Amino acid sequence: MPSAPYTVNDVMTKRVIAVAPDAAFKEIVAAMERWKITALPVIKGEGRVIGVVSEADLLPKEEFHEHRPGLIEQMRHLNETAKAGSTRAEDLMTAPAITVHPDTPLPQAARLMANHRIKRLPVVDANGTLKGIVSRADLLKVFLRSDDELADEIRRTVVNHLFPVSRKRVKVSVAQGTATLTGHVRDGDLIPVAARLTHAVEGVVDVRCRLEAEGSA
Repeated sequence: MPSAPYTVNDVMTKRVIAVAPDAAFKEIVAAMERWKITALPVIKGEGRVIGVVSEADLLPKEEFHEHRPGLIEQMRHLNETAKAGSTRAEDLMTAPAITVHPDTPLPQAARLMANHRIKRLPVVDANGTLKGIVSRADLLKVFLRSDDELADEIRRTVVNHLFPVSRKRVKVSVAQGTATLTGHVRDGDLIPVAARLTHAVEGVVDVRCRLEAEGSA
């Protein structure tokens, strides 16, 4: 049977730098600089995520120092103006936080990041307790799987599953993440299925399906 899809739990970073709601502005900036990160989960109590404070949340203060907006401009940008005058994480953060669970499939996490235009997501359990963090770079880790590992999974979960009779006549090769399937199979109707399942293997970049049905010219 096809293997289970990779989830956030497979690639997330479990050591997370977070701040408390009363963390001061300079403390937040110092943490970002020290750990070379652009956003920090804000946690309360036993680790429940209540928001995220990012560089974007901190920038209004710098803008405010350079140019103090007039009353009309302040009314148009109340949220940014409020953040410019804030000094604690709970006032600076974006809430509620966009989060994922450890069992979230990687494509779903990627869509969340793209839709909300964010670079990382706190990973929480059913109670909202912080368990890790997943970044764009983490989602790309599956593409670091070796060609041999990918070829082995394709043969085991796709070829052997779909073509148990003619599997020995199917050759699977992978080069730089591109999978190539060649050979003759008994059931030609399953060839498009094999291509789709191969493309779904985590880490495969492209698929060249050159399988042919037995007896075809």
